[in-house]
Amino acid sequence: MVVRQQYAGGGALALAVVLAGLLAGCAGGGALGTPVDAVPVPLVPDAPADAVHRAAARLVRAGTARTRTAMDMATGGTRVTIRGEGVYDFARRLGELRVVLPQDPTGASRQQPIVELLAPGALYMKNRGAGVPADKWVRVDTGSVADGNLVTGGATDPLAAAELLRGARGVRYVGGARLDGVPVRHYRGTTDLVRAAAVASGETRRVLAAAARGFSTSEVPFDAYLDEQGLVRKLRHRFSFVNERHARAVAVASTVVLSGFGAPVDVRLPDAADIYAGKIAEGA
Repeated sequence: MVVRQQYAGGGALALAVVLAGLLAGCAGGGALGTPVDAVPVPLVPDAPADAVHRAAARLVRAGTARTRTAMDMATGGTRVTIRGEGVYDFARRLGELRVVLPQDPTGASRQQPIVELLAPGALYMKNRGAGVPADKWVRVDTGSVADGNLVTGGATDPLAAAELLRGARGVRYVGGARLDGVPVRHYRGTTDLVRAAAVASGETRRVLAAAARGFSTSEVPFDAYLDEQGLVRKLRHRFSFVNERHARAVAVASTVVLSGFGAPVDVRLPDAADIYAGKIAEGA
């Protein structure tokens, strides 16, 4: 994992995950292991575009949920997967994830899971390594990161993922299915980062605007699975960017799975004294 050298706590930290280290000979994982039963179920879909455009607002009204994430990256024939699990409060726009990196290519044991706190305009990471003390957090201003933190932390913020759907177009209803036993409607289309940023709410607007500038294309294909209440149960986006260090394209598929709506969520952001103010090591 390559980290651009910047300073934490300085307001302009850009801790961008370029992923060259992980992709250099490391393999593992696959798409998020969430079974989707392709047998059709009797669901009558809403207008496809309307259904996905309303997805973010419906999550905010739902309040909270448990979440699982997976980020699959592929380049040069090598594929790795980063997984996360936690909770999210859509009303407060706060979440907590434990993110697990794949095993080191040398066969060394996995490092301790990275704890990530998602907040409006910010990402906090603990157990980040790269010379950061074990009891300190690294803070990333997500509006200053080239990908808007859609990729940086190894997991896409669940609300930002849903807000991306506001820019969806060419949406079509694929059919009914069952996801973890829940009847869902499967929609497929392409969202435009520029369009999504223009209509996104709150701090997400600045985050998506950064992503629109940072990715090699503003068009992002997606698959969305919504339940009968229009709530996102599974959302998969496929991003593409160029790894400047190795001058090759990197394909990233980010998956968010939501369940347990209304689950208790208690996310507490770190105090200023607990945020690391030193230099992040280059190449860590």
